[in-house]
Amino acid sequence: MSTAARWCVGSLAQERSNCRFNKEEITNFFDGGADKTEARRQLEEIVLSDPAFEDPIPPEYLSHEQMYENELRKSIHLLHIFNTDERLAKIAPNGIKGMMYFYDRGLSTAIHKDGNPMSIHFAMFLPAIMGQGNPEQQKEWLDLATAGSIIGTYAQTELGHGTYLRGLETTATYDPVTEEFVINSPTITATKWWPGGLGKTSSYTVVVALLYTEGRCHGPHLFMVQVRDTNTHQSLPGVTLGDIGPRFGFKSNDNGFLRFNQFRIPRGNMFMKHAQVLKDGTYVKPLSSKLSYGSMTYVRVGICFGSTRGLMVAVTIATRYAAVRHQSELVADDPEVKIMEYQTQQFKILPQIATVFAQWFAAHAVRQTYATVQDEIDQGNLNLLPELHAVSCGLKALSSSDSLRGIDILRLGCGGHGFSDSTNLPRIYCTTAAACTYEGENTVLWLQVARYLIKCFRESQRGGRLQKSVSYLEYKQIPAKHDLSNQGLLSAFKCSLQLLVLRAAEQLQRRCDKGEPYEVARNHCSQNLVNCAQLHMRHYVCDQFVPAVEEFKCTEPVRDVLQRLCRLYLINTVISNHGFFIR
Repeated sequence: MSTAARWCVGSLAQERSNCRFNKEEITNFFDGGADKTEARRQLEEIVLSDPAFEDPIPPEYLSHEQMYENELRKSIHLLHIFNTDERLAKIAPNGIKGMMYFYDRGLSTAIHKDGNPMSIHFAMFLPAIMGQGNPEQQKEWLDLATAGSIIGTYAQTELGHGTYLRGLETTATYDPVTEEFVINSPTITATKWWPGGLGKTSSYTVVVALLYTEGRCHGPHLFMVQVRDTNTHQSLPGVTLGDIGPRFGFKSNDNGFLRFNQFRIPRGNMFMKHAQVLKDGTYVKPLSSKLSYGSMTYVRVGICFGSTRGLMVAVTIATRYAAVRHQSELVADDPEVKIMEYQTQQFKILPQIATVFAQWFAAHAVRQTYATVQDEIDQGNLNLLPELHAVSCGLKALSSSDSLRGIDILRLGCGGHGFSDSTNLPRIYCTTAAACTYEGENTVLWLQVARYLIKCFRESQRGGRLQKSVSYLEYKQIPAKHDLSNQGLLSAFKCSLQLLVLRAAEQLQRRCDKGEPYEVARNHCSQNLVNCAQLHMRHYVCDQFVPAVEEFKCTEPVRDVLQRLCRLYLINTVISNHGFFIR
């Protein structure tokens, strides 16, 4: 080991020796328990010791085609061992659940450095089958997809429309004579654009298209569509597709485009867990139109964890760098000190550590809400669906944007070295940047949250009951002062939010009273509405963080650290948004 290496190792060892709590408890927390930590470590040992996952040449020195082929090779091998390796079956459920466990915990980034051509197959294609397919459809497609006999993607975004689902132009028109749907791309802007794995890899795709039966449009619905021949891998007649070219990040992926020319699929290829089209063309409505968006909600929850993992890795890199990097002297003629000793460096690092824990606790809360809602949907109860939609939209927007901002702060905190690919920070930044756009552009998601807040405000004015996350709208008396305890800060949050939402609702109503159409008035108030949504979600995260730390089962030294981080997050959030708290 070189002198420089020994120096770095010694500096890290010195910092680690100062730790006053059991690090394994924190590790278990992020893994979901001691048993999950053990399973992850065994999984890593098997996968990372497999020479098939090694890169003969560092990916950054490869062409796009070489990068794609290399990552596809590893993806196929990963799929193979999860379906055949008995050791993996003992660690995690075999097949689909084992693979989804692997991807859900971000372990794939250890072998896929800059994207994975089959990521959408696991992240969206399989969840769509599981969440939107009826039992017969799951029986038909799930085993094939699990074994890799069919590889799929998810085609929703179009060249002309993304987040605005009602604006999608791809059509699926039912023909009762042949009992088929005719899929068509009527305009150039109807071209499906961006689906990962579509350019070269996938033979199937879940297509989101406007459903037409008996001359009526029933809005966006999901369809299973084969787009390539499973023997030749050539596109089928009536299908035009290809790769869209280089991107800001995910450079190993094959994001693609897709067009249909009067392409026919069987009636049974429409996902029919919630809505149905009968043989004669009769449309059977779902209990709620939002039920078809379940797969998107699931993915948004995953994005919350994924974005936070990106920040977690970045803050680990930056903290280790700050522990080994010596720069300048604090006192003349003294040795140069670790940059971790500088308060300015601590201001860059410590709030990001607190943000990781805050977002992680909040993401778990949303995931639990998702599971609860799924159980209630099965019983015909849709009461929590609007709440789930709002918090999943809001936390996706908050976690991706705050993580991106934090990663860049940390990158800058590593000086010139942070600009080097060798730190992995540029790749982490690019990957997280994409999360601010896919599965709902963040500004649009903020407006979705704001729509929910205005609706809840009006419900509170009528004396209706509200869900816990918006219960602050029911405050009758606003305290004049708040102390600086955690509960005092949460109380200040609630009062500030109530006033902010009240003013936005009044502004909106005044414009409507003057004759402006509601959507026009809403656009004129949109920045204030976004402010409401952002502060609402920051309150939501804080409101989850405080009780979660108190209820978390851990030793007192760990609790002390979590309480300090919680306190830091609350105070930093209030200071960063102080304009909303001063009146």
